[in-house]
Amino acid sequence: MKDNFLNRTFVIAIILAVFTTSCSNVDDSVGPSQIDTTPPILNELDLYLRNSFVIPYNIDIQYKWDINDTSVNRFLHPPFQSNVKPMATLLQDVWIAPYTAVGGVNFIKNIAPREFILSGGFNYNPNSPTITLGIAEAGARITLFNLDELDYSSIVYDEDTNNDFEVQLSIVGPISTVHHEYGHILNQNVPFDPAFEKITPGDYTAQWFNRSNEQARELGFITAYASNQPGEDFVEMIAQMLVRTRADYDALVNSISSQQAKDAIRLKEQFVVDYYQDNFDIDFYALQELTSQALIDAVN
Repeated sequence: MKDNFLNRTFVIAIILAVFTTSCSNVDDSVGPSQIDTTPPILNELDLYLRNSFVIPYNIDIQYKWDINDTSVNRFLHPPFQSNVKPMATLLQDVWIAPYTAVGGVNFIKNIAPREFILSGGFNYNPNSPTITLGIAEAGARITLFNLDELDYSSIVYDEDTNNDFEVQLSIVGPISTVHHEYGHILNQNVPFDPAFEKITPGDYTAQWFNRSNEQARELGFITAYASNQPGEDFVEMIAQMLVRTRADYDALVNSISSQQAKDAIRLKEQFVVDYYQDNFDIDFYALQELTSQALIDAVN
């Protein structure tokens, strides 16, 4: 028994010696990183975006991205660089400047998407007669589509045409989308009054695209998409008011035949006005005056 114990002890000692020697020969130094950490070379457009958005507002405008990061059946692609600065300038003039004027210098700094993704093409939805105009993701990112087809000298509203694509090809398309998606971001910070949902509760539908805007307005919705669900209804009210002068918006509402529908839209309007005043101390009509005039100035 004693010999067996000594033999086992001797074997263990040899193993420990070998293990210790092996460990001492391991190179503990860290090799060079396999990740390219070279600072990117910034072109004139990159510097403009950094100085105009990143530094003052902590908002990153992304226009360079890998097409393989998107769904291949949607035919999305980065925009031409020549179309990026006009959109960025539009965002400054029609969104940031008006909110800053009525909400204060820190309003956009405190509540804003931290990233805009710009895409050159339309985002067609598979198996649906619709396109996605923009996406707001968790309050942190807004994606805008169709930059390469925009006519920056054109303002077209849905009441001006029977072809909604004409609206999306004018600057009304992306700017109404920004106001719409930013409305969602505001709602994520401060929810709107649940009583809003009770104004036209019976006419919301997932098949909203089977309605024209005119038909939707006769039911008490400012657009067909507003009749999708209450959250979309609320931010569509925001967007459609902010891209029109108050006179043009009033004319649109007054053109509705149904008095009940007019009253419903006017009540929804009051909910929006109260939401901005009560939660952000913003006069919505003053904001509307600034955003609509900036849109007009953008094409002149």
